[in-house]
Amino acid sequence: MNKRITVKPHQSSEDIEARYRKAKDPVERSHWQIIWLLAQGKTTGEITEVTGYCASWIRTIAHRYNNEGPAGLGDRRHDNPGGTFILSAEQQEQLEQNLDAGAPDGGLLGGVRTGPKVARWIEVHTGRKVHPQRGWEYLKRLSYSKRVLRPRHAKADPAAQEAFKKNFLSR
Repeated sequence: MNKRITVKPHQSSEDIEARYRKAKDPVERSHWQIIWLLAQGKTTGEITEVTGYCASWIRTIAHRYNNEGPAGLGDRRHDNPGGTFILSAEQQEQLEQNLDAGAPDGGLLGGVRTGPKVARWIEVHTGRKVHPQRGWEYLKRLSYSKRVLRPRHAKADPAAQEAFKKNFLSR
């Protein structure tokens, strides 16, 4: 499949080469290299050998350049702001206050202290169904870690434990 792809003459081949050589961003540099090779009349097969990119990606870059010109090239991930949080800042603060509150049922785990419980809390307060993992992520985001003392053995003898400690330390 050595079909030749043509690029629109937005710039001369010399200008494209200059942009390729001056590019600092590696993704933008490879995009300019692809366009420069296409402007020289190279086939997609030849360009895949030189750049290591597949033919479909070369066609995508050429399509972007033909439609948008030089503005269509470069790493578009830099402009991606990412997703938004499920909880607003006020809701996150409310969740943090709920985490700090004592356990309403008197148990070791308070009202909201595990990933699944946080996920259910988020569902109640936002109306959005969320996976239990999302609750764990919010716990980590709020730097919450469950601190529970290790339970004592029911049949432990405190006097024997103290005697062991004294004998151990004296050695």
